[in-house]
Formats: sequence, C-alpha cells, structure tokens
Amino acid sequence: MRLYIVRHGETDWNRARRVQGRMDIPLNDYGRHLAEETAEGMKGLCIDIGYTSPLLRARETAQIILGDRKAPLYDDERIIELCFGSYEGLCCSGEEREPGSEEFNRFFTDTEHYIPPADAETIRQLYDRTGDFLKEMCVREELQDKNILVSTHGAAMAALLNRVKGNLSVADFWRDEVPPNCAVTEVEIQDKKPEIIREGIIYYKEKVRKWKAV
Repeated sequence: MRLYIVRHGETDWNRARRVQGRMDIPLNDYGRHLAEETAEGMKGLCIDIGYTSPLLRARETAQIILGDRKAPLYDDERIIELCFGSYEGLCCSGEEREPGSEEFNRFFTDTEHYIPPADAETIRQLYDRTGDFLKEMCVREELQDKNILVSTHGAAMAALLNRVKGNLSVADFWRDEVPPNCAVTEVEIQDKKPEIIREGIIYYKEKVRKWKAV
C-alpha cells in the first residue's frame, strides 16, 4: 500500500494567519492553484481511493488532485484538524495579532506547555484519533495493494507523520515544522508497518510559505 498524505491548499485564513481548526474555511484562488499544480505533478500516479477530512478545504484539495480518476472519496473524521475551541478565528501573528495570541502561539513555540481552552482538543487526543486511522490503513487486507490519497491539515498531518517516525512526544510535536500547503508525503505500508518514502514533496514553483508564530 502507498499513502499520499497531503495538506490542503491555502485559504484566506491561512494567508491572514488566523487559527482555523474546525472552522470550515474554503480554499482561496491561490489555494486552488496550488492544488491544481499538485494535481499536475501527481497526474501520472495511480490512485485507487481517497480519504479526506470532512472540512471543505481538505475535500476540495482532494477533489482537485483526484481529477478525472474514478477513485471514490470518503470523509473520515479522524483526520480532521485539531479543534482549537475558543482560539479559532484568532489572528495570531504579524501586525494584526490579537490579545490571547501569545497563549495560542505556545502551540508552535512551546508545545509541551501549550494549554488548550476547555472547549478544545489536546494534542494527545489528536495523536490517538489520527493513530487509529493509520492503524486501520495498516491492517485492512483489502487495501494492501491500493494507492490511497489522504487529504488533511497541518496539525493532523504532523501527528500522522510523527507516529510513522515513532515520535509521540508532545514536546517535539513540531520537530519537523508545519507541513506547507499542498505538501505531499509518501508512506509505504508493508507487513502492516508504515515507512516514509519521500517527505514534503512540493509540486508547485512558488516559494513555500512557512508558518512563523511572530
């Protein structure tokens, strides 16, 4: 089995450095462009099945990449983005940063001491549900000869890849930084064991925009 795990394209909230989480923000035109460039780069790949977060930005990214393929696309709540609760909508970097953003930015700069709001999800909970998804991929016999697209989000993708690498530390959650929009990582599963083959593949020509919590 080969998984092609991709983070969704850009949204207006990505551009404005607003915390999205479970907010259902669609791709902007630039985000669709990134997804189209990624689709062009992946056009020669056989993809049998797609799994996507139910949020619009991930689903539309998956649909653009799949294109005319007849592959079915399934929603899966386990790969939805981390819920940030009352932090969602917060502008948390740049000149427009809002009160409360320092507390939120620990999620990127000091993850071990990040304290989610009472109405939010913990990083450990994120590890558990994304881990359940990955485990299912590893053990489902009918999927073992398939190539599968997985369209998800920055934190959810980081959790999936950390697990493949054997890193379930909260303190080291961002050891490999935030995956860029439309970055693709290939994971091969053999004998129920996942292994990263290629990580952080970028198919578009534009300069990669990295998150900066300042």
